[in-house]
Order: sequence, then structure tokens, then C-alpha cells
Amino acid sequence: MSKSDIKVLQKSLKSFPPEVISKAIWIREFIWDQYPECNELIYDNYNALAVGWSPTDRVGHTFCSFALGRASHNVHFGFYYGADLNDSKGILLGEGNQYRYILVGERADFPEAYMKKLMKEAYKLSRSKVKDATQMMEGQTIFKSESAKKRSKPPKRK
Repeated sequence: MSKSDIKVLQKSLKSFPPEVISKAIWIREFIWDQYPECNELIYDNYNALAVGWSPTDRVGHTFCSFALGRASHNVHFGFYYGADLNDSKGILLGEGNQYRYILVGERADFPEAYMKKLMKEAYKLSRSKVKDATQMMEGQTIFKSESAKKRSKPPKRK
């Protein structure tokens, strides 16, 4: 399974434009290359396709993810506990209590070294949240949920 098991994700990517699919595949490979021992959790929901990496099969242990917006086709690369990370460059977006992300544009503009640094910190934080060692799994692709209905157009503004 793991990095070579792309068939599960490809099914969910069919509704996105080629340039978004290309970014998703690249980001997925980037994460798998750094953390082959982790698990890929796929959530194919109404507003977005989200794919997270976790040392278990639980979303609460997710340390990084990417999300593809259905209506906007924005690509986010983010951290489940991003508010707790040391974002010394101040590039992470988000103002909630937990999640932080960057918008992914061109591959050449992706701050790879800095994201690797944040991923390392996020992974350590994620591992500290695993209280039961029997929950640990390795290298699985897990399809967690799929919404029967998917948004295809941006919401109407009032």
C-alpha cells in the first residue's frame, strides 16, 4: 500500500482539473517520501477532498494534510495542530484555534525546506497525542469517508 497505492485517491480526484490533480499527486509524494511509516487518511467530502497523514488511523493524530476545494480548486497544505507550531517565518494562514495552512501555487514557489521543518515538529506533536501504542499503524491508505453529494459550483453570494 502506501505511496504506491494511488488508485483509491485517483477515484476521488476525477472531478478536479488536471493542474489541481498534478499538485495533489506531487504533494502526496512529497509527504510520503518524508513519512513512509505514516498512514494516509482520505476524506472525500461535500466541499473538499482532504488527505491527511497520521501515525494511527485517527484524524485527531493527523499531523499534516492537503485539501482541494471543490468550488474554488484552491489547494491547501496544512497542519492539523498548526496553531501550536513554531511558524518563525509567519507564513501559515488561519485564525482558528488549531489548523494552519498555506495556499499551494506553483511548485517552484513551495517552501519545501521550511515545510519539512514544520512537518517534523508537527509529527512529533502528533506522536505525543497517541496515548495507546496499540493504535499505531504503518504505511496504510485508508478511505475514511465519502459524501454522496459533492459541490460543483461556488456558493451564491447574497
